[in-house]
Amino acid sequence: MIERGGRSAELGEALQAQAQRMFHWWHRVRDGTLKRSSFRVYMILIRHEVERLLEAGQTCGVPQTEGVCRELLKLREALWTFVRVEGVEPTNNAAERAIRPGVLWRKGSFGTHSPNGSRFVEAMMTVVATLKQQQRNVLDYLTAACAAALRGDSAPSLIPTGAELRKLMRAAA
Repeated sequence: MIERGGRSAELGEALQAQAQRMFHWWHRVRDGTLKRSSFRVYMILIRHEVERLLEAGQTCGVPQTEGVCRELLKLREALWTFVRVEGVEPTNNAAERAIRPGVLWRKGSFGTHSPNGSRFVEAMMTVVATLKQQQRNVLDYLTAACAAALRGDSAPSLIPTGAELRKLMRAAA
C-alpha cells in the first residue's frame, strides 16, 4: 500500500503504525511483562483504529488497495483470533518454519518425477513436521512404522499418547 503512493501510502503508513503498536504489546505479553488481560484491553483501541482505516481504504481511489481492504474486512473476526485465544500467534511464522525444510528439499533435489514420489514426499514431510512439533524422535517413529509394515500391522499413530501429551504440556509451561 505504501509503495502505491497517494492516499494508499497514507493508509499503509497508518496501518503500519498500528501494527508496530500491536507488536510492541504482543512482545510484552510473550516475554511475560504484560498480562494478557491488559493486552486485550489495549487491543480494543488498536482493533478499532485498524478497522476504521480499512473501512476508509475501501474508497481511497486505488483499486488494489480498495480490494485488499475489502478482503481484510471480510476476515475481520479471524484477524483478531490471537487476541482472544491464548496460544495463537499474530503471525504465521510457525507454519512457515514447519514447511521450510520441504521448500529447501524441493529446491535442492529438483523435486520428484512421479505422482507416487510426490505423495511419498508430502507424507514424509508431514510426518517429520508433526513429530518435531510433538518433540518426538523421527527415527524411532519411522523404525516402528517400518517394523509394523513388515509385520503387516498398521503404522504407529501420529496422535501423541497421554504420556507424550503430558510431556508436551510440561515443556510448554
